[in-house]
Amino acid sequence: MNNDEFERFVQKFGKDILRFCRMTAGDAEYGDELYQDTMLKLLEKKKRLDSMQNTKSYALSTSIYLWKNRKKKYANRMRLVPIDSMDEMADEGYEFSDQDNEASPEHIVLKQNEIDMVQGIVKALPEKYRIPIYLYYSADMQINEVSRILGLPEGTVKSRMRKAKKQLKEKLEAIGYDR
Repeated sequence: MNNDEFERFVQKFGKDILRFCRMTAGDAEYGDELYQDTMLKLLEKKKRLDSMQNTKSYALSTSIYLWKNRKKKYANRMRLVPIDSMDEMADEGYEFSDQDNEASPEHIVLKQNEIDMVQGIVKALPEKYRIPIYLYYSADMQINEVSRILGLPEGTVKSRMRKAKKQLKEKLEAIGYDR
């Protein structure tokens, strides 16, 4: 992949990858860092990347790999020397800008609260259910691509997504969410 192809790739898929990184990291700031690390890693390996292959899938795999490594490092550091400031990470999710010009401020606030509530419930899912949901819905990937990224059979991915949807439905119904 040359520089022009890499630029086109970033312009075409950069927003999807950024959104996935932010949702995976659970915080816009840490998601931005994960996105930068992912893009740097891709830039280092751009000569080996083939623009005809599914580079988006590879980029998302790379971000998952980097995120898991960061989590392991953090867990090891916390085991050795707990750091209070790292425990105070913000629990803010990514804010979608779906604002209409005619929408009232109350409507915008209510919609954002609803988004935050649903994102919080999704974040509370176990990692093995949350990551396939993020890849499928936020990164707009097919089941076979999610399967390839996670290194799992398609049946396992489908099963995990079905279980995740069931858990989400139960939790949303429990709090009276009716859509």
